[in-house]
Amino acid sequence: MTRRLVSGCLVGALATVFAGSVTAQTADPKGYMAGTAGKPNAEAIGYVLNAYPTDKDGIVKSGVYNGTKGLAGGLCYRTGYWAPSMAIEQCDPDLVPKKVEPPKVEPPKVEPPKPVTPPPPPPPPAAVQKITLASKALFDFDKAVLKPEGMAAIDRDVISKLKDVQKLELVLVTGHTDPIGTQAYNQKLSERRADAVRNYLVSKGVAKDKIETLGMGKTQPVPGVVCTQKNMKEKIACFAPDRRVEVEVKGEAIKR
Repeated sequence: MTRRLVSGCLVGALATVFAGSVTAQTADPKGYMAGTAGKPNAEAIGYVLNAYPTDKDGIVKSGVYNGTKGLAGGLCYRTGYWAPSMAIEQCDPDLVPKKVEPPKVEPPKVEPPKPVTPPPPPPPPAAVQKITLASKALFDFDKAVLKPEGMAAIDRDVISKLKDVQKLELVLVTGHTDPIGTQAYNQKLSERRADAVRNYLVSKGVAKDKIETLGMGKTQPVPGVVCTQKNMKEKIACFAPDRRVEVEVKGEAIKR
């Protein structure tokens, strides 16, 4: 059934007729029953509103004719300038856009931070062991040829200690001389003595590429050695501590 659209004049006429017959017909369930005013709504500008200033002012709605078999009541009266954009929920619920509830957004799940395994500590630096071999045991004076006593000293003080090194990094052999003679001569002599010790270590199984040699000549005398003897033989004997070969072994010792 078409509903709601009634002109202003027709509404006035119907209101007069309805008002005159309310008293006589309200007792008849099949007669006319007046409609009730809806709740006041400031947005209901497209509908007929109750013109009487009472506490029930609101939207005028149709009555009921002949009970449920007749014209259904509770319909709003639209004004002549009504437009669909003026529809309100009380009168035209099917024309009012449905409120769309925003979708529920679940908060993102925050994974607990994974425990970080600290990196293993760096290995300790390779230990350096310094071994000093007396030149008196190794060589004769002003010589660079190993004596049997010198070979035995290397076996005892160097080769035996290399057995305790599992990761040999470097063997540094440094030759020294006493201050007798020129630096140029002593430099060559110290280098020949260092090479003689290196060659013996290689013959005992030490890798040649792990050995470095260095000659210091007479530039690094032993502190505290002072020789003022006039006799050359005595002076040579006094400077014996300066005539030495130092062997430095760098590597990782075997854990025991």
